[in-house]
Amino acid sequence: MHHFKLLTVALIAVILLISGNRASAQKANPAEYFKIEDYYKIKWGYSDEFIALWKKNHYPLLKKLQEKGDVISIEAETPRLHSSEESRWDLKVSVVFKTAALAFDYSIVDPYKLQLFPDQETYKKEEQRRWEIVLAHWDVTVENLPLN
Repeated sequence: MHHFKLLTVALIAVILLISGNRASAQKANPAEYFKIEDYYKIKWGYSDEFIALWKKNHYPLLKKLQEKGDVISIEAETPRLHSSEESRWDLKVSVVFKTAALAFDYSIVDPYKLQLFPDQETYKKEEQRRWEIVLAHWDVTVENLPLN
């Protein structure tokens, strides 16, 4: 009887090990990656405040999605030189999602909001402030253009 229990435990361990390796071997297909560039035009004089709030309240959510595997990469850029008022932007964030479906599933961050921001009142006030100082925001979905 003891031998049977030991054999059963060993068999379960082998099955879990094999299934774990199989799951890690199933990587995302780069052909399904979906890139979105988010542009933010901020009220004059408030870009530092906006970027600080973005880093504090939005970036951690994206990092959680990256840890989970739903997001492949996150990049943020600011312009070095100025442009005309009509075409200027103050922050560009490029996010590559594993799939287009994940990119448009806005609820995927919900499980992390309470975990990362237990003081929801402060979080909501800071997010409201972040959006109060935005003059314009637009998202552009982009794809790589093969040159060969």
